[in-house]
Amino acid sequence: MEAVDIHKDKKKKSFSPTRRIAFSFFMVILIGSILLCFSFSNNGTVIPYLDHLFIATSATCVTGLVPIVVSEQYSLIGQLIILALIQIGGLGFLTLLNMMLVAFKKKLSYTNKLIMQEALNQSSMRAIAIYIKRVIKYTAVIELTGALLLSFVFIPQFGFAKGIYYSIFHAISAFCNAGFDILGSQSLIGYQGNVLVNLVIAGLIISGGLGFIVWVDLRTSWHKYKENFKVFQLKRYISALSVHTKIVLIMTTFLIVSGMIIILALEFDNPATLGPLDWPQKVLASFFQSTTLRTAGFATVDMASLHVSTKLLMSMFMFIGGSPAGTAGGIKTVTVAIMLLYIFALIKGSDTVKVMKRSIADQVVKRSLTIAMVSFFITISGLFVLSITEEALPFIDLTFEAFSAFATVGLSASITPLLTSVGKVIIIILMYIGRIGPITMVLMFAKRYSQMKGKDISYPQSDVLIG
Repeated sequence: MEAVDIHKDKKKKSFSPTRRIAFSFFMVILIGSILLCFSFSNNGTVIPYLDHLFIATSATCVTGLVPIVVSEQYSLIGQLIILALIQIGGLGFLTLLNMMLVAFKKKLSYTNKLIMQEALNQSSMRAIAIYIKRVIKYTAVIELTGALLLSFVFIPQFGFAKGIYYSIFHAISAFCNAGFDILGSQSLIGYQGNVLVNLVIAGLIISGGLGFIVWVDLRTSWHKYKENFKVFQLKRYISALSVHTKIVLIMTTFLIVSGMIIILALEFDNPATLGPLDWPQKVLASFFQSTTLRTAGFATVDMASLHVSTKLLMSMFMFIGGSPAGTAGGIKTVTVAIMLLYIFALIKGSDTVKVMKRSIADQVVKRSLTIAMVSFFITISGLFVLSITEEALPFIDLTFEAFSAFATVGLSASITPLLTSVGKVIIIILMYIGRIGPITMVLMFAKRYSQMKGKDISYPQSDVLIG
């Protein structure tokens, strides 16, 4: 009897927070794919289960890659199921589940707090319930504001009921960085010159990609600032922000601006993309494409017609992705920032990473390097398999597709419907790993969650040649 209890305890411990998070996404995908198979979710056309699984994975992993046209294949019920998967995937199923517990004034258990700590990328379990409430509050306010602004375009075009529905769908999809649309097969190309649609969608993408920690910090610092100072001074307000928030804001701004300038330069004379547009529209389209690389997946130009150099650049930007504890994917802006700071520190002859008069812990630096290296290896491995199974498709388009899938972006050079069954399975795996991967990898290499028993064994050092 005692042996059985010990076995149960070990089994319970083995089902770690990381595995629970991964399992929750898996179950949501599975249930979603089954629901999408039913006749009430479709418009009559029968498609293979693999395509439904692909759509469910893409929605739950807030990616946006699709092998079929969503608006043509799925009925209103099917579209609502996809929308639910997007919202659940954006916030995380466990976040919503624990939000319900908080709403019904149920006390979160230690295990639930531990899981939420990892799901929301928090360094402490203190005030998790309050943080969950803020996450839901910010999400609701931002999505509703976006839907209201989009309704000024969609209601006149589609009528009141359909316009409201389209506004809500695309606001949620944009904030969750999902990239799903129900406008047809051309994404937002039809709204290429519409300033309101471009700026609202871009604003929602950036809002979701910044991360909830940043929004909480911006709000908290603002309240503290108002208590101490009567006259607003931007420099003082910025100095009150955390180092994390400053890094996120700097990296996000740099990536969007630099991406916009490079895309504008590379595609300026391309007759199939920016060529026919006037100067303001070129800048607007370049800004939107750069913003959507923060892992949203919407497009206002034809991705298949981009130059090879542009696709390669965008693949690198997609791999970086958005920021931690948000709805975006990728290896995250802060990870890249820490890596760059580490390189600069080595060039200066220092082993300590310093930024904004603060030093970064060695463990954080090691995790950043590990996340980047493992993520790159997984993506390249997926690309290698795709190059074998999809030999007929251009390699640059496969590269674009693989990086888009792992970073949960959703941009495609129009090859997703052309993938073989094996190719679709590879993309499904990349999307799934990309959505849960950063969390899993951080926990995998975090010392406090290691499964090792006893102390690390130290051995004599040995010199090896590198470089």
